[in-house]
Amino acid sequence: MTVLAWLFFVAAAALEVGGDAVIRKGLWGNELTLVGVGAVMLSFYGIAVNMVRWDFSKLLGVYVAVFATVAVLYGRFIFKENIHPSTWLGLAVIILGGLIIQFGPGLKL
Repeated sequence: MTVLAWLFFVAAAALEVGGDAVIRKGLWGNELTLVGVGAVMLSFYGIAVNMVRWDFSKLLGVYVAVFATVAVLYGRFIFKENIHPSTWLGLAVIILGGLIIQFGPGLKL
């Protein structure tokens, strides 16, 4: 994976998680403007993630691992949530899956 691909994935994940957080805040606070801002952020996520020119299944398979990591970190540090150990374990499984998708074609099974 190139550095540029990582940058696009991290930017896309920040836009997707951030967009969802803004929509959540808008819905819970009855602020339709925030819902609109979140929708725009989600649109830009779609552009950012698709800047990486890989097969679609590999692209989103690996991206899910980056997204899940950013989502859990947002929960922990932005929303100040206590993350249950089972969530950290689940995240590790998702990351392992992303690594298998990324590097699996080079493995001799």
